Amino acid sequence: MKLFGTDGVRGEAGTFLNASLAMRVAMAAGIYFKKHSITNKILVGKDTRRSGYMIENAIVSGLTAIGYDVIQIGPMPTPAIAYITESMRCDAGIMISASHNSFEDNGIKFFDGHGDKLSSEVEAEIERIYRDEDIIIQAQARAKNIGKAKRIDDVIGRYIIALKNSFPRELSLSGMRIVLDTANGAAYKVGPTVLEELGADVVVLHNNPNGYNINEDCGALHTKDLCEHVLMFRADLGIALDGDADRLVVVDEKGEVVDGDQLIGALGAYINERGLLKGGGVVATVMSNQGLEDYLQGLGLELHRSAVGDKNVLEIMKRDGINFGGEQSGHVIMHDYAKTGDGLVSALQTLALILDKKEKASKALRPFELYPQKLENIKIAKKKPLEDIDGLTPLLKELDDKHIRHLVRYSGTENKLRILLEGQNSKELDKEMDKLIEFFKKALNG
Repeated sequence: MKLFGTDGVRGEAGTFLNASLAMRVAMAAGIYFKKHSITNKILVGKDTRRSGYMIENAIVSGLTAIGYDVIQIGPMPTPAIAYITESMRCDAGIMISASHNSFEDNGIKFFDGHGDKLSSEVEAEIERIYRDEDIIIQAQARAKNIGKAKRIDDVIGRYIIALKNSFPRELSLSGMRIVLDTANGAAYKVGPTVLEELGADVVVLHNNPNGYNINEDCGALHTKDLCEHVLMFRADLGIALDGDADRLVVVDEKGEVVDGDQLIGALGAYINERGLLKGGGVVATVMSNQGLEDYLQGLGLELHRSAVGDKNVLEIMKRDGINFGGEQSGHVIMHDYAKTGDGLVSALQTLALILDKKEKASKALRPFELYPQKLENIKIAKKKPLEDIDGLTPLLKELDDKHIRHLVRYSGTENKLRILLEGQNSKELDKEMDKLIEFFKKALNG
């Protein structure tokens, strides 16, 4: 079974991702990082899932067993791990989180010493080491060479300073009322603290994690509660994070969710207006709406499209010297301020945009109209290669002939098939989507 998916190693805790797998993955990763070791330290953080205790201890055991010293910092957002790994000059950073998934799942995400996510080539090398029993046995330390671990509780201050430094010094959140949903996740402490220190009146939702309620009917994937509270408290903005706070969803003052592509377009234009956009363009994924591409072209900017996954977005950003990109799902990468998608950095830049323009969020964050788009997820029994499914090619050819943009792919972390359709006629999209769903249910679940 393949270890790495679209974002690290992820699966149900206690079954696929059990203690023995976590320990061996940590050993394999440690063996790889030791080849380039400078400080012999690896940072480990986690979100608020109950299974994090099990996986954290297994990872610490694996790393110390091959001679690494481990720094444990407890519940912190994924982007904080990236930042602190580089700040503390660690050889690598590890985040224990399944992001937006429910508490039953967990995951292991790796960062190199620069705070960057690992390339597919490095992941493949770690997986090769994982499967080589001789390498694992030979790497185990003995006597005085066994590593040690210590827990540090005050690193949250470093990350708070970095977040505040990303917000323009000439601006203040004083007078703004913000509703923040921390999804009972990793940002339940740092999120409210940053907004309050910058002067905002903050109403906080879902900031009482108990190990099981992370992402449960709250956060970036479940915004009903946030929308209602924005209206109830007459707030200027609603901010929803996911379990590890690398994703952002914004709700305007009318209690309506701002589409992720519109947010990317508004932020891209704002960064460009300030003369801070590098590379002459923005990076998004194949999932992004054609309306975003047309809007950016009207501003003289190019939209580069990557495969789905913030790691793929970041690879193109680095390749082409671009400092801004993201996914419509809420992963927004401001590379001048963060190594990866950071929900709080993106939220602060969104607030800066609204303050600078002196406009309501409903206007400032919707600079263009979206083309009709329909997205469906189908639970499937098995992931059969799409090219081996009889009858699919002519079905997709029919969509091309009708000028309907389509994207069919498997989830990298779940047994789901994702279907995206985009075109000018929403009723026609509904009809074609129903046809595709019926086709795939027979082909993959029959």
